[in-house]
Amino acid sequence: MKIAKILLGVIVAVVMTSCSNSDLESRITKLEGKIAAIEGKGGVAKANPTAQPVAVNNTPVAPATKPEGPLPAITFSEELHDFGTIKDGDVVEHVFTFVNEGQAPLIISDAKATCGCTVPEWPKEPIPVGETGEIKVRFNSKNKPGVQNKTVTLTSNTWPTTQRVRIKANVVKEGE
Repeated sequence: MKIAKILLGVIVAVVMTSCSNSDLESRITKLEGKIAAIEGKGGVAKANPTAQPVAVNNTPVAPATKPEGPLPAITFSEELHDFGTIKDGDVVEHVFTFVNEGQAPLIISDAKATCGCTVPEWPKEPIPVGETGEIKVRFNSKNKPGVQNKTVTLTSNTWPTTQRVRIKANVVKEGE
C-alpha cells in the first residue's frame, strides 16, 4: 500500500503541473490503473483504511483512526462509467447515484477531479440514512485525444473518509 500512496502522490504532482498535455494524461491513466491493481480492486481504487500513511518531509503522519459511534456508509450503484467513443470537443455528463446505507446522515464535504476538464457537482446538504443522492460529473473532451480516465475523489464523514468514482472515454478528432 505504501507504493500506492507514492504513486498517488506522483499522480497529484503531475496533474498539478499540467492538465492539457495528452502524454501526461496517458501517464496518469496508466498510474491510476496500477494503483487500482495494487489495491486489488480491479479497476476502481478505493481508500484502504488499514494502509499506513506516508511520512511528509521526514515527519511521520499519524494513522487515521475510525471514529466512534454510528457512521454513514455510501454505496454507489456504479463506480465507473464509460462514455465510449466521443468527439474531441464534446462535453458529456454522467450522474452517479448512491445510497446512504449507514447509521448516520451522510455529509460530502468535497469532490475533486484529477483534471480541470472534469467537474463534479455533489449535494451540499446531509443525506439521511436510507436516502439516495447524486454526483454529477461533467467532462470536457476539448484537446483531450485518446483514451481518457478521470477520477473524482469524494471526501465525506464515512469510514474510510474518501471514495472514488471514475469516468472514461475514447476521444477522437472529427473525421477519425
